[in-house]
Amino acid sequence: MTEDEAQAWLRSHFDVSRETWQQLELFLALLAEEMLLQNLISKSSAEHVWARHVVDSAQLLLLGPQEGQGRSWLDLGTGAGFPGIVIAILSDHKVHMVESRKRRVEFLNKVVEQTGLSAKAVVIGDRLENVPDFAADVISGRAFAPLPRLISLSHRFSTENTLWLLPKGKNAVMELKSLSPKRQKMFHVEHSLTDPQARILVGKG
Repeated sequence: MTEDEAQAWLRSHFDVSRETWQQLELFLALLAEEMLLQNLISKSSAEHVWARHVVDSAQLLLLGPQEGQGRSWLDLGTGAGFPGIVIAILSDHKVHMVESRKRRVEFLNKVVEQTGLSAKAVVIGDRLENVPDFAADVISGRAFAPLPRLISLSHRFSTENTLWLLPKGKNAVMELKSLSPKRQKMFHVEHSLTDPQARILVGKG
């Protein structure tokens, strides 16, 4: 997927208003600026940021709740803002972004403020272990932790109706097999739109 194809895909799959597109462009401009100060994404993927990061994040919305917007979305280890910032820009979900690294927290807060996302995006600058419990409708995590540890740390935020959306690259099936049989039954595997070898684990409960 080229950068032009990635942008065309976004416009065809989402109701991207002029304001929304400006938010995405501002976010990426802030990201490029911050990359001069800290390593947020790899330099190679920065050249394909729309495909490798924006669309890769946005595709989760197609697997998530299609009705009842404004749900609580917990994004683990948001880092450079993927998928949390993209989810907040493209949807009406209330996104809680957990990030423990101070400089990344500062960057995320800057993005939230400058893109006008404060009404639907919250940056939680702490380790997940220290975050008070709340019920999340959706839990996502992009390169947060190995699957067993991710589930162990975040399961207290889930209910029987919580949807898990976990991009796990080409090792997704192997990681899934590392769970107990009961946990494995929670998930099914979806193909990523941005990498033919990558997979997304989709779970319920």
